[in-house]
Amino acid sequence: MVDTVPTTPVQAQAQPVLVTLPGEIDMANADSISEQLAAAFAPGVRVVIADMTATTFCDSAGIGMLLRACRRAAAVGTELRLLLPCPRVLSVMKIMGVDAVLPIYLSLEGALARPGPRRTAPALPRPRREDAAAILADVNRKHASSVT
Repeated sequence: MVDTVPTTPVQAQAQPVLVTLPGEIDMANADSISEQLAAAFAPGVRVVIADMTATTFCDSAGIGMLLRACRRAAAVGTELRLLLPCPRVLSVMKIMGVDAVLPIYLSLEGALARPGPRRTAPALPRPRREDAAAILADVNRKHASSVT
């Protein structure tokens, strides 16, 4: 869900756009979330905050979608920021190197406070396939056990 406030064109550049993401991000909904984020990367928008406050699970499809969204945002001069207070999801993001590509904040105040420099999307880190597979298997196993 994209939260926007009617503004004048000058204000639109200064106001971050908040996109609320669901509790679980996986291959079933990654494409629709990608579309929501892409809609937020409108002309004149400098910062989009992906609010993952409710997110307790994010699989490899979700991580890939976020990294592609980062590139798409940078291509139009927008900075994508993640609001991610969930320790379990945050841990996976750090292990996968997402924090080296996308700025991650634990609070909305922090995500709003930092001025957003324009930057190009950096090269994505490439974790070893064995490490990534083991990490995702562990996350999926923990998720499956918490659901049942």
